[in-house]
Amino acid sequence: MRLSPHREISRRFAAELPEARTHLVRVDSEWVDVVQVGSGPSLVIVPGLAGGWRLAAPLARHLAATHEVTLVGLRGDRFPYGRGRVDDIGDFAADVAMVIDHLGLERPSVLGLSFGGAIALELASRRPYGLTSLIVTGVEARFRHSLAASIARRVLERFVIPSDSGFVNQFFNLLHGGIPQPGPLVDFVVERCWDTDQSVLARRLALVESLDLSDRLDDVRTRTLVIAGARDVVVPPARQRELAEGLPDGRFVRIEGAGHIGFLSHAAEFARAVERDLARVVHAAV
Repeated sequence: MRLSPHREISRRFAAELPEARTHLVRVDSEWVDVVQVGSGPSLVIVPGLAGGWRLAAPLARHLAATHEVTLVGLRGDRFPYGRGRVDDIGDFAADVAMVIDHLGLERPSVLGLSFGGAIALELASRRPYGLTSLIVTGVEARFRHSLAASIARRVLERFVIPSDSGFVNQFFNLLHGGIPQPGPLVDFVVERCWDTDQSVLARRLALVESLDLSDRLDDVRTRTLVIAGARDVVVPPARQRELAEGLPDGRFVRIEGAGHIGFLSHAAEFARAVERDLARVVHAAV
């Protein structure tokens, strides 16, 4: 029996990675999830502010056709009230470095999604020759304050929010770059984002508000591709282009029609941009 298009899409987003290899890795005083799928050159994906590695699973499924993809969980994803204190983005970067070393990944490529992009940039600045390639999306060098972000953080800090809150879920809808049509993708994004405890979301938003990597961009010696959604209203593409232009070896690609989560809504196109860039890195090294 053939499934309807709606059910096929629902299954694609709902399915995780049954073929994946899963680990728990200790970073500092806490355990984080590490999920590996596929085979080939090593590609580490650092997830965003909310949703953990599961939000990136559909993209990992695309990239696993040509790479061994390692999805790295962040402190707070599994244990919201863990003992490990995270004071800045650098602490997360140190965690990712520990996971890379623990798994014995030699000069992997790293893909950072939004908040994970800031972590990946920090990691690259600390290991200027330790990565083969760097790809980031939905990030800029310095956070620019917005009323929406300030309201979201204060609401998350002060009130217990039900997962079906239309008010808060409107903020998640901004990730699509416009008012999305109801359907499996919208449901998937909201459900995965609420996998992250709201207290963790609030703490991470506070870290984002203090983000300023502009004085360390010269330390990022890794070839870097910045992929921006043309309709990204969270970090507009012009500001992501500025990031690419400020890096010693930065390149910029824009995906038409995509918002902040183009890696989900335009996963195939996003994956092609990643694979083309990684292929160029391999070709340049030969």
